[in-house]
Amino acid sequence: MMGAGMNRLEQAARVSMSGLQEAETPPPPRSSHFSLRLGTVALLAALALTAAWQLT
Repeated sequence: MMGAGMNRLEQAARVSMSGLQEAETPPPPRSSHFSLRLGTVALLAALALTAAWQLT
């Protein structure tokens, strides 16, 4: 009887741990953030150059 109870506890622990692992979301890939930042910097640089060209 004691062995069956321990097996149930082990199985319940495995199920709860697998549920926790599935709930965790992986971090977003850094490459998308990098390309977004690079695009933003390039756009701001183009705007600054255009404004400087218009003022001269």
